[in-house]
Amino acid sequence: MTWLHEYDPLGNVFASALVAAIPVVVLLGLLGFFHARAHVAALCGLITALLVAVGVYHMPATLAAAAAGYGVAFGLLPIGWIVLNAIFIFDITVHTAKFEIVKQGIAALSTDRRIQTLLIAFSFGAFIEGAAGFGTPVAISAALLVGLGFKPLHAAGLSLLGNTAPVAYGALGTPLVTLAKVTDLDLMSLSAMTGRQLPFFSLLIPFWLVIVLAGWRAMLEVWPACLVAGGSFAIAQFVVSNYHGPWLVDIISAIVSLLALVVLLRFWQPRTSWQFANEKPVVVSHPSRRESLVAWMPWILLCVFVFVWGLPKVKESLDHVSLWRIPVPLLNKSVVRVPPVVPTPTPEEAIFQLNALSATGTALLFAGIVGGLSLGVSPLNLVRLYGRTLRRVSTSLLTIAAMLALGFTTRYGGLDTTMGLAFAHTGVLFPFFSPL
Repeated sequence: MTWLHEYDPLGNVFASALVAAIPVVVLLGLLGFFHARAHVAALCGLITALLVAVGVYHMPATLAAAAAGYGVAFGLLPIGWIVLNAIFIFDITVHTAKFEIVKQGIAALSTDRRIQTLLIAFSFGAFIEGAAGFGTPVAISAALLVGLGFKPLHAAGLSLLGNTAPVAYGALGTPLVTLAKVTDLDLMSLSAMTGRQLPFFSLLIPFWLVIVLAGWRAMLEVWPACLVAGGSFAIAQFVVSNYHGPWLVDIISAIVSLLALVVLLRFWQPRTSWQFANEKPVVVSHPSRRESLVAWMPWILLCVFVFVWGLPKVKESLDHVSLWRIPVPLLNKSVVRVPPVVPTPTPEEAIFQLNALSATGTALLFAGIVGGLSLGVSPLNLVRLYGRTLRRVSTSLLTIAAMLALGFTTRYGGLDTTMGLAFAHTGVLFPFFSPL
């Protein structure tokens, strides 16, 4: 079966774009105005996308179902696989009571929630982005923040915002390396130019993070920390990207930012410690170095495993023995993109890459297993703990699967292309609409 995209089913690109936007409106409306649970909103958005794709865009139902199934598979692996195993590591540290020592170690630096946000959501998250990418820093940073007492929604939002600074370079420069291959542009030139634009945003993002968390006045109280975290990251980002290349930009910048912030906190602390409303005062203890090292071991192993997994030679070796490229049944090359999106009609590929060993989530799983054993957790208890984690995040996995199914349905159904074409008709206003 072959089906050609139809980008303007209603005969007016703006009317078609409004219809194409209905699934997104349903999703965001249920979340924002009706406060529906995320998995319910995602499933409703998916159902709406399927109805619009089949009923308005005349996409064959079998192709729509295959596209949704492709999205489910992609949502669970690699994205859901990362989330599941990141939470597994967190649960291990909670189960062994070591996370309390981790919390005390962070509190010893500062009990101020604004400072903790800079340390974890910005600096530490950037390191994980540079080593793994693909959503890993958000999952890990959010888990740490939740463990420290942040609300889950705040933790996720702050981790996403903090990830703005390093995401262009991604895991060991992968986005720019890929861009250079696709465009035949010089990799070093791309790295240098990106490194001349991003530092301005890297400098601003810590200020933005604190404003989102606590407001303008609270930000002014910790502006030195924001300046040091963002400024050190921005300078390192510029230097490494222009004089070394894209591969280690995020990792080096994140380490510089973390060290600079820690050094600052040795000599400076905010006048007041900002806490959440109705939060009990934090009693700070100072664990020994050995206790801290043992407590941080799963997270140290996480960094090591994720970094090693991100090395091109290691990834290639693992892919060589475990990468399967599986054409999606019914969908692969059955949907045809047509002008004006492409010069000539082009069948759309649908290849699911199953990379069980080289996936970042697998690195997290191994880090969790080794970390759990190092903390004295028996193999049987690790299995039980993993089952408990799986049950706990099952709703999150359902949400991720439904969200990706929605996105793949709108992609293969042509709905998102319709919206893109409508935005392209906005002329000089396109730079405003494009990020939407």
